Amino acid sequence: MISCPDKAGIVAALSTFLYENRGNIVDIDQHVDLEEGVFFMRVEWELEGFAIARDGIAAALAPLVDRFAMRWELHFSDIVPRVALFVTKDNHCFYDLLSRHESGELRMDIPLIVSNREDLKPVAERFGIPFRHFPITAATKEAQERAEIAMLREEKVDLVILARYMQILSPLMTEAFPNRIINIHHSFLPAFPGARPYHSAHKRGVKLVGATSHYVTEDLDEGPIIAQGVTPVSHSDSVQDFIRKGRALEQTVLSRAVWLHLNRRTLVHANRTIVFG
Repeated sequence: MISCPDKAGIVAALSTFLYENRGNIVDIDQHVDLEEGVFFMRVEWELEGFAIARDGIAAALAPLVDRFAMRWELHFSDIVPRVALFVTKDNHCFYDLLSRHESGELRMDIPLIVSNREDLKPVAERFGIPFRHFPITAATKEAQERAEIAMLREEKVDLVILARYMQILSPLMTEAFPNRIINIHHSFLPAFPGARPYHSAHKRGVKLVGATSHYVTEDLDEGPIIAQGVTPVSHSDSVQDFIRKGRALEQTVLSRAVWLHLNRRTLVHANRTIVFG
């Protein structure tokens, strides 16, 4: 995964490097931001028969990195990301992620589940995943987040998923895992904030409900967006219909965002994402 100032020859130089080292490209995608003059690229190649050992690839790429002033990431697809799920009491996204993980759709290890309540502990036990309870109040928030960060690092967690975790993360947490915390929320924000957004939307007669999944930053619900979705509603739908449709959409959009991240198909630039779908 690379980004750099746009100029001629980037694709040719990188593909030549791979060809000369017997690398077979199996997937490649690129994008140029013409307004900012930035080039983005994702390239995937087979390591079988590749002339450079894994631990030598970074050094071998160094001349190209310097030549094009690249920001780059190198990932290996046989390394399974370790993921922590943060939950509170809503279980629809939680069950969905666990089901997709169990079926093999989401290729990840889940070493632990974290919650500020104990409502979903039985679900974690049913799936055989350790459950860690961190009750949080205004007085204990900083200390508890520090303890959570230490635990996540000890478990070598790569990604945190907020599966309807009803706590606002402080900069302490977001700075510890930049672009590695994914959240889901309904797309009414900021039009219908608060605890009962679907009730408010129903009263206004909205015609679409939506969901947005994004990386978490210090600015609440303003991080780079990964995936979104909408579904129609009408005057004949009850509040419960709104909630049912909205929750189903949250499941789909969150799982899509997680899949994209796990498969290394997102690049963050400024406060937006380049998604190689």
